Amino acid sequence: MENNEKVKAAIIALETQALEMWNNGNPDGFLELSSDDVVYFDPEQKLEGKKALEDYYNSIRGMVKVDSYQMIKPVVQLSSDVAVLTYNLDSHSGGMIFKWNCTEVYKLDLSNQWKIIHTHWSFVQPNK
Repeated sequence: MENNEKVKAAIIALETQALEMWNNGNPDGFLELSSDDVVYFDPEQKLEGKKALEDYYNSIRGMVKVDSYQMIKPVVQLSSDVAVLTYNLDSHSGGMIFKWNCTEVYKLDLSNQWKIIHTHWSFVQPNK
């Protein structure tokens, strides 16, 4: 049980470090965490493989600037060598707030490193 809590904290820390870099226009944190066979979804596209993700991230490198953010209610679910991280993200940029849903599926690789195998970003939909 204690080990599970350490793994959960480690997953959130990895994600937070990558977000800190991302918020300053540097996608390298997420690229380093991504597996070669990563699948990425956002509101506009689906990408398969790290090369496709790297090409996309490099096309927007330096363009993202987030003044502040809040990772809301992160939850990590564990199952042997897989961890699923879900959270909401409020990003404050240029006086605007962007609200996101995020799901990251991490898998423990052969070198005992947690790598993202699936990323899904969507906009929070307003209540109707």
